[in-house]
Amino acid sequence: MNLQEALHIIEKSLSYLYPELILTGGILVLITISLFKRISSIVFSVVSISICLATISLLVEEGLLRASLFSGIIVKESFSTYLKILANIGSLVTCVMTLSSNNQRMKSAEFYALLLTIVLGGHFLVMSNNLLMVFISMEIISISSYVLAGHANTKEASEGSLKYFLFGSVASAIMLYGFSLLYGVTGTLDFATEGFVKGITEYNSPILLIAGFMALAGFLFKVGAAPMHPWAPDVYQGASVPVVAFLSVVPKLAGIGILIKFILVISAYGQSKYDWQAIISVVAILTLTVGNFSALAQRNLKRMMAYSSIAQTGFLLVGIAAYLPEGIQFMLFYATVYVAMNFIVFISLQFFEQRNIWNTEHFAGTGRLLLWPSISMLIGLIALTGLPPTAGFTGKLFIFSSLWEAYHLSEKNILLWLFVFGLLNTVVSLFYYLKIPYYAFLKEGQSVEKGNFNLWENLLSLILVLVVLGLFFAPGLLMCWINSVNFVL
Repeated sequence: MNLQEALHIIEKSLSYLYPELILTGGILVLITISLFKRISSIVFSVVSISICLATISLLVEEGLLRASLFSGIIVKESFSTYLKILANIGSLVTCVMTLSSNNQRMKSAEFYALLLTIVLGGHFLVMSNNLLMVFISMEIISISSYVLAGHANTKEASEGSLKYFLFGSVASAIMLYGFSLLYGVTGTLDFATEGFVKGITEYNSPILLIAGFMALAGFLFKVGAAPMHPWAPDVYQGASVPVVAFLSVVPKLAGIGILIKFILVISAYGQSKYDWQAIISVVAILTLTVGNFSALAQRNLKRMMAYSSIAQTGFLLVGIAAYLPEGIQFMLFYATVYVAMNFIVFISLQFFEQRNIWNTEHFAGTGRLLLWPSISMLIGLIALTGLPPTAGFTGKLFIFSSLWEAYHLSEKNILLWLFVFGLLNTVVSLFYYLKIPYYAFLKEGQSVEKGNFNLWENLLSLILVLVVLGLFFAPGLLMCWINSVNFVL
């Protein structure tokens, strides 16, 4: 390939990357206008919200577009587009949440630039079909996340950020070594090619299994799955609520997107001699159990939500373990609902934390004096538990139905164990999710100042509550769109 042909490929590929170019331009604009010291913080918020809205509109317009870019290093298709829309919605809600924050550092240009950088990294990660591109994209997300976790500039935030950085650095190094072994085995970094799959099926050494586990370590760290989860509680407790809400959604969705691709390829679409479906099932069981049982012992709501996030990752992994097209589609439905119900809880949590209410006992009596924030949190926690009449119930029903179908098709006992453990863990989650509403509405506590959400919080929580309730009664509104999503490497 000569220089002219290479430049033509680059030019043609860039014409398909308008959403990513808008995000890149937005980051540069934020950094530039931050140099002018008299610029109001509201300008940064408006610019960031506008960039997110513009990116979402372009992604929706792209719809089912499929294109191989930069000689197949990244591929645009409907699956990655859907996850990118969710990531941008998460960023948009986070930007609106910062309008109600008392911490001025949450309204700075560098804060919004970091948010958009993580979203940009997520875009490239879910589109990646090349191991080197996967690593670069994950590092864009990770390095920005380390800085964002400590952005509150408190002792707790700094400790959480340092632990996040150290744990992430080790995970990245292990993953990169795994990638190098996979390259040695297959002779290519493009994992969606026939040569990569052929190399996996023809290579019979245990090195392939070791390489797969090492690569898997990096992906599990990014999605917050056990046993790569110890960083989460300290990061969640130390970071500000908008940051925690963002980190619990956007990097996780990007990681889930690339993990699905990796598992399908490393298993050679079911032809590998190693049973990666069983491996993911075991990881899902471990993640569900660690997340739910650890959350039972937590008094601090942010730490509880950290373990809740780990448990929710387990439910997303169930959709991957099903190894069916329906499993991936139902996973996308649950991921969408997860974004909504998670942000409902964190919007309420930000309101309560501003009134020094963050431990379980502090919520005693708040249901009468802080009615709408308490009701909003109740709906969010019920949805996370998976109870009707919320879409959390519908999402878990869909995921477990795909797992049950996968068990009947394959008759693998591990899938039955995953099904049983998943249901049991759902029951366990009742005891910590509903502990907060119990204190808020049924316990007497110290008097707190009456209050309610401000305009932005009211609008956000109302929209998200309507989404969570509406998708229970009419899940077809979303599934019609998801059914058009084609997952093809």
